[in-house]
Amino acid sequence: MKRIIDIFLRALLTGFAIGIGGAVYLACDNKYIGAFLFGLGLFMVLFFGFNLFTGKVGYAVENKPSYLVDLLIIWVGNLAGTVIMGLLLLLTRQSDAMRTKAAEICAAKLNDSLLSIFILAFFCGILMFVAADGFKRITNPVGQVVVIILPVMVFILSGYEHCVANMFYFTIGEVWSPTSLLYLLIMSLGNSAGGIFIPLIRKGFENNK
Repeated sequence: MKRIIDIFLRALLTGFAIGIGGAVYLACDNKYIGAFLFGLGLFMVLFFGFNLFTGKVGYAVENKPSYLVDLLIIWVGNLAGTVIMGLLLLLTRQSDAMRTKAAEICAAKLNDSLLSIFILAFFCGILMFVAADGFKRITNPVGQVVVIILPVMVFILSGYEHCVANMFYFTIGEVWSPTSLLYLLIMSLGNSAGGIFIPLIRKGFENNK
């Protein structure tokens, strides 16, 4: 039970971290600066050892099937954290501006096809694994920061779909519905497919050494 609580709390804090990144992105008129500052959210997650679904799902190919339960707990924890963060921000003076911008972002997502959403989420999943695994493998502090910031900026500027970030945007934009939940699940599947893509290929390379 303690292990489950630990996983959930780390995932809950991740929701707040990504919410912080999402909030500053919404507050920035310049999309490049916003994309850069959004990276603070992922930096917090990796530096403090929190649990981000898109950063952990890639390791499913290296773990036992029971790891899938961990991923489910992480997904729920991420959802809880981003929703709480979003609801709190809706009680502030920033709410009107954030709500308007988030609603516009969400409208573009929810008017897209499910196939498009899946593909965009797939590429985001690849980038998030690059960031998470790169942070683990690189020992140079500067390199660690770079490998966090660049994938985040690329996924945002490319319009790729990140399920946890969208949990926050759906809350701020007040667009939760059965349809938005369906889109979120497709995004999660796309992120998962992208997240395991490199580990699967890499596993094949290692087996052929």
